[in-house]
Amino acid sequence: MKKLLAIFSAFLVLSSASAFADSVTLTFTGLQDLEPILNYYNGGAGGFGSMFSGPNYGISFSSDSLAVISVLDGGSGNIGNLPGPSTSTAAFFLNGAGDTMNVAAGFTTGFSFYYAAANTPGSVSVYSGLDGTGTLLETLDLAVNGSGCDSSGTAYDCWTETGVGFSGTAQSVVFGGAANYIAFSDVTLGSATVPTATPEPGTFVLLGSGLLGAAGAIRRRLMA
Repeated sequence: MKKLLAIFSAFLVLSSASAFADSVTLTFTGLQDLEPILNYYNGGAGGFGSMFSGPNYGISFSSDSLAVISVLDGGSGNIGNLPGPSTSTAAFFLNGAGDTMNVAAGFTTGFSFYYAAANTPGSVSVYSGLDGTGTLLETLDLAVNGSGCDSSGTAYDCWTETGVGFSGTAQSVVFGGAANYIAFSDVTLGSATVPTATPEPGTFVLLGSGLLGAAGAIRRRLMA
């Protein structure tokens, strides 16, 4: 059974929400290999100090949510053939229930993403509260999608695009499955279908107190 990180990795490198009215895609590009994502999209930094130079999206991730770079690009991830805007980086988790994404101001409509689950299935759950609390708004099961979709020799090279819509306002999403056996890429908020290009402004609405209507602008190694 293939895990997400390649065995030949030599080493492990050891805010307030800003509302806007655009859809946004998180590619995780710019984070280091095995870096906790943390506040990289929340006006802060990842766990190794990587800073996102773009807008503060008001989106943070739980401490067990990590970036992983493909071994084909010098990282330790047993991933390849990444889709969409991503070129070499995905999100995954080694511990806990999954990658938890928090949007403190809230978001509506839905979101979309790609995932690779070579051996074991996963799931995505949308909650009305932070950190996977409050009302469960929607759940999406993620089927095993195998491997061998390209000639890279990586185990996680088959990516499925999917998305989920929901009613109400969500503040968190738990991207779950078996730790070390599922990866996620190009998470787009504000669209229940994967966009064909980097989203244009106009569809993503973050909702929070004081906003009326649309807001203004690792320690363990994964072995093959």
